[in-house]
Amino acid sequence: MPRLPRITVPQGLTGPKKHTALTAAAAALAVLAAGTPVAYATLGDEAPAASRSTASALTTRGEAYIETRLFFGTERPDGGPDVTDRQFLAFIDEEVTPRFPNGLTIQDGRGQWRDSNGVIERERSYELTLLYPVSEARVRGAQIERIRDAYEKAYAQDSVARLEERTTADF
Repeated sequence: MPRLPRITVPQGLTGPKKHTALTAAAAALAVLAAGTPVAYATLGDEAPAASRSTASALTTRGEAYIETRLFFGTERPDGGPDVTDRQFLAFIDEEVTPRFPNGLTIQDGRGQWRDSNGVIERERSYELTLLYPVSEARVRGAQIERIRDAYEKAYAQDSVARLEERTTADF
């Protein structure tokens, strides 16, 4: 067991103030004595036994979901006009909403990347966040690839970045 720090009550406290200070000190010691949680990172699916009970206690709310974030640039490498808000929202209505009618989130952004000539390019961008149950990952993954391909073709883009994480969600 780790050595607990010494907690002192300032001199001159009496009555209710001294009782409150002692109660706070006792509460702090109780927290320290219980120990602090330990985090584990693993590359496999299995967490160490000590963390499984802690992890399951923390994830009791919500269901297993995948969060996919797509990053859409607005400048066209061929020199054409930038993708406008109206064009992007029309793209969402035509390509994304039919595939993800339960909801999505769009955020405006500013991004940068190094092009194939080594030049740093900066542009206005959009970040699209999609959440779906892990059980739908195969079907949703194919739909997301169709969305990426459609945007790249429609607006002469080199790519649409895709980021995914497993998470839990509760609605």
